[in-house]
Amino acid sequence: MVQVEKKQEKIDYDMEEKIDYVFKVVVIGDSAVGKTQILSRFSKNEFCFDSKSTIGVEFQTRTVTINGKVIKAQIWDTAGQE
Repeated sequence: MVQVEKKQEKIDYDMEEKIDYVFKVVVIGDSAVGKTQILSRFSKNEFCFDSKSTIGVEFQTRTVTINGKVIKAQIWDTAGQE
């Protein structure tokens, strides 16, 4: 007989995070021009030379502080077939 125990993970979320502004941005343009790479560089500071085409829509966020204001950007990356 095998027993498997589940460990409970405690995840603390900062519910007190104060967001001064939220911007929702949609990146549109022709297929294969680098929309996904711009988003990846901005949100994760990454660049991938062998990326695959976006299917549908992808979504990422980034929070920055500018002049003491917390700004959250919600960025939508489209497939380029608009």
